[in-house]
Amino acid sequence: MSIFPFNTSSAAVRRLTPVALLGLALLSSCSDDDDSPAAPAAPAVVIFTQAGLYPEGVQYDAPNSRFLVTSLTTGQVGQVDDDGTYSPAFTNTTGLVSAIGLYLDNAQGRNRVLVAVSDPGANQQRTSMTTLNKLARLAIYNNANASAAPTIVELGTLRPNANHFANDVAVDNSGNAYVTDSFSGIIYKVDATTNAASVFVESPQFAAPAGAFGLNGIVFHPDGYLLAVKSDEGKLFKIPLAAPATFTTVATTQNLTAADGLLLQDNNTLQVVSNAQARVFRLATTNAFGAATLAGSFTTAAQFPTTLARRDGASYVLYANLDVLFGMRMPAPTQPISEYSINRVSFQ
Repeated sequence: MSIFPFNTSSAAVRRLTPVALLGLALLSSCSDDDDSPAAPAAPAVVIFTQAGLYPEGVQYDAPNSRFLVTSLTTGQVGQVDDDGTYSPAFTNTTGLVSAIGLYLDNAQGRNRVLVAVSDPGANQQRTSMTTLNKLARLAIYNNANASAAPTIVELGTLRPNANHFANDVAVDNSGNAYVTDSFSGIIYKVDATTNAASVFVESPQFAAPAGAFGLNGIVFHPDGYLLAVKSDEGKLFKIPLAAPATFTTVATTQNLTAADGLLLQDNNTLQVVSNAQARVFRLATTNAFGAATLAGSFTTAAQFPTTLARRDGASYVLYANLDVLFGMRMPAPTQPISEYSINRVSFQ
């Protein structure tokens, strides 16, 4: 999430063999109905209604045929069906003050939903002076048990005197999670086995001015590194897992200011959402993200696009309207937005 400008005062801030083929042919010839309808195509737009929800993260849960979305105002992780029905997906606990970035980890049977948790003051029922702009947590849900409470991992306590905003989550091949902190210039690591948290990497280059969002979206690349974007400057970083302190800046001439969510389309293609620019950029590399060039873009509605989900080979972007929540665009926060949408991306 990136919001420009961002006021941190409490008053202003309220993811065949031939034999087999022959067998399929024989089964088909024995069918009573050779004209069975194909599965319905995925919709281009899913519109859902939930007054004052203000979602930020989105993932597509293919086994359960649903989108998952977070909420700044409720801390809830909810589900959205293709017909636009919104409902809670998991139990909602007080530890989830504002739910931000979201990652669905189905690899190797882990079946987890990981949620970055912060307190920008948007959840009036749970914000407090001790957590406002000071909170960074990771909540880990079991996707097979919706009623089970999540495991809560404290991150901000690793740097107790700093401001914190846990923003986005990535997971490597071993199941270790990485969480960006937009206010403190840190990427945390949470061990897959023990859930122990540590500071994976921090640097003055990741820092942002007070009230601005620095580190934001993050993805894991299967070649053994992370890609993370810094919103206020529009910088994209490549961070090797084996030697994080040797991170480099990805060279690109594309303006990525206000960059938010990232999605790795394939090993050489990265999609980047910029909410202030109302665009999704597609960046391509020929040298393992030493550099990247623009290979297409998609203009969104002016509804503060945040993050991306992958579904059936297509990308979908969430229109979150967070600028309304933080009072940057009419209608005012006293007239909460009720309608949100998840939209298929079509690059030009």
